[in-house]
Amino acid sequence: MIPPPDAHVQLVSDDRSCVWHPFTQQQAWAGEEPVIIERGEGTDLFDTTGKRYIDGVSSLWCNVHGHAHPRIDAAVRGQLDKVAHSTMLGLTHPSAIRLARRLVDLAPEGLTRCFYSDSGSTATEIALKMAFQFWHQRGGEDARRTRFISLRDAYHGDTIGSVSVGGIELFHSTYRPLLFETLTAEPGDPKNMQRLFEAHYGEVAAVIMEPLVQGAAGMLVHPPGYLRAVRELCDRHGALLICDEVATGFGRTGKMFACEHEGVAPDLLCVAKGVTGGYLPLAATLATEEIYEGFLGDHAEFRTFFHGHTYTGNPLACAAGLATLDVFEEERTLERLQPKIELLGELLEQVTAMPEVAEVRRRGFMTGIQLTDHRVELRMGHRVAIEARRRGAIVRPLGDTVILMPPLAISVSELRRLVKITSEAIRAAVATVRPAVAA
Repeated sequence: MIPPPDAHVQLVSDDRSCVWHPFTQQQAWAGEEPVIIERGEGTDLFDTTGKRYIDGVSSLWCNVHGHAHPRIDAAVRGQLDKVAHSTMLGLTHPSAIRLARRLVDLAPEGLTRCFYSDSGSTATEIALKMAFQFWHQRGGEDARRTRFISLRDAYHGDTIGSVSVGGIELFHSTYRPLLFETLTAEPGDPKNMQRLFEAHYGEVAAVIMEPLVQGAAGMLVHPPGYLRAVRELCDRHGALLICDEVATGFGRTGKMFACEHEGVAPDLLCVAKGVTGGYLPLAATLATEEIYEGFLGDHAEFRTFFHGHTYTGNPLACAAGLATLDVFEEERTLERLQPKIELLGELLEQVTAMPEVAEVRRRGFMTGIQLTDHRVELRMGHRVAIEARRRGAIVRPLGDTVILMPPLAISVSELRRLVKITSEAIRAAVATVRPAVAA
C-alpha cells in the first residue's frame, strides 16, 4: 500500500497548480518554497512545518491586538451562536448598530453616519460616489463639481473608482483606459494644490488623501501641517475632504486616527483593515450629517445612495469590531503603545546608519526602510523578505522599500528582535549580490 503523500508537500503542489496570488508574479512564485501559514498566536505566525515567525507586517497591516486574542475569539464564537450573516438591505442587527455608534463616537467631530462595506477599496469607492452624488443632487452650480484631487503616488485600493484616484504607475497605468480622469497634486505642497483649485474653479467635488502617511507609496510621510492646510483649502474652495484611514487608522500612527494629530475632521472618513483587529473583512465610510441629509427625499426623487454589498455589516465581523474596540480600552493599547513607538525610533537609528539603507521613513508604527540599491532585476526588497523569513520574521517589501508595521500588541523584546532580524536580513541580502556586482 502506497503511503499518503506528506500533507505539506501536497499543499505546496496544490498551491502551485490552483492558486493565483495577489500582487505576485506567479512565474517567480512557482520557483520558490512557499511559507504556508497554519495558525497564529499573539504576534507570531506558525507555518505547516512548525516554524515560528514574528508577524512584522500585521498580516498586511490589519492585525492590531495579536492573533487568537481570547476576547475577540469569544465575541466571534458568541455571534456564531446567534446568526452568522443577515443582510443590511432593508434589515439591521444589533452588532452593526452598536459598532456604528462606537465608531461615530470615536471618529473626528462631525462624522455622524456609518455606511458599511467589505474592504478598504470599497470604503474609498463609496466615499467617491457619495461625494459625486451629493453635489449632483444639490444641482445648480454645484452640479459642476465632478472632479477629484488626489496625491501623486496615491493608493486607495484596486476597484475601478479607487484606482482612478490612485497614482502609482506600476499598479495603475495599465488600467488607465478604464478610469475617470482626476487632478494630481504634489504631496506636501499646499501651493500646488491651491493652483489646481484655482485652475478648476468650482469643479472640484473632493480631495482624497491618506492623512500623514502614504502607505503603499512606500511610507511617504507628509510634512507637519500639510493635512491641516489641505482641510483649509477644501473649506476655502467649497470642496469635501475624504480621508482614507484604511492603513493609518486604529493606532498605527500613535492615535486612533491619523487626523487627530492635526485636529482635522474630514467630511468623509474611510476605515477598514484594523477595524476588526485583523479578524474578518469589514470596512466603513463615515459621513457628516450634511452629506447624509443630501440623500434624503421622497421615494420618487430617487436620491437614495444606490450602493451595497451582500456582506455589508456582516454580524460576525461587527462582533469582532466591537471586541477590538473593547480591547483598545481594556488593555490601554494606545497608552501602552507610546513607549514602543519611541523605542522603535531609537532602534531604527542604527538601521538608518547602515550603508545599505538610503532612508528610513516612519510615523508611529508605520515604517518604510528604503534600500540603497534600486535595480529592478535584483529585487532587493524581495531578497530582504526571504532572508528575514529564514531568521524568523515576516516582512513585506514595496519595491525596494522594506515595510515594518507589527501589531500594536507586540512586546518590547519582540520589537527589538524584529528590527534586529530586519537589519541582518538587509546585510545578508546585499551580500548575496555583491559577487555578481564585482564581476
